[in-house]
Amino acid sequence: MDAILEEDMHHWYNKFMRESPSGLITLFELKSMLQMKGMTEEASGYVDQIFLTFDMDGDGYIDFVEYIAAVSLLLKGEINQKLKWYFKLFDQDGNGKIDKDEMETIFKAIQDITRSYEIPPEDIVTLVYEKIDVNGEGELTLEEFISGARLHSDIMDMLSQMMDLTHVLEKIVMGQKTKAIN
Repeated sequence: MDAILEEDMHHWYNKFMRESPSGLITLFELKSMLQMKGMTEEASGYVDQIFLTFDMDGDGYIDFVEYIAAVSLLLKGEINQKLKWYFKLFDQDGNGKIDKDEMETIFKAIQDITRSYEIPPEDIVTLVYEKIDVNGEGELTLEEFISGARLHSDIMDMLSQMMDLTHVLEKIVMGQKTKAIN
């Protein structure tokens, strides 16, 4: 992925336009790039949520600026930026809080996509809430989530590992290279 970062903006733009000549990526196109056939409903919902967080203006498309912002966040973003993005990804109903079901759904989806089932999602959620739900409400606010994750290195490491989307970027880039060859 370091080689991807070293490429200039013109090169990134050419890759983006080869993949999506209209200059916009739809949710359907993103799922096609990620080869989502046969994935569970949770995995599909996770990709929907990723798309919504990257579609910053809410127009139903990821344009080049949003694409570069997403790539930059995933590859070079600071911890607080990534934690805010994780929170937005987890907060599926947009109410400003993450409940246990929302978090468990995302972790299940991640495991379905990565095919890595080492730790049951409900165990991960229990651990997270035991350590960082300071009010014991069964919900996490953005502030609780960020401060709790930063305070507990094991939680931070787990989130960083599970939420690492470089495999998604690699699939997109490799998909673009495959199409360019054909």
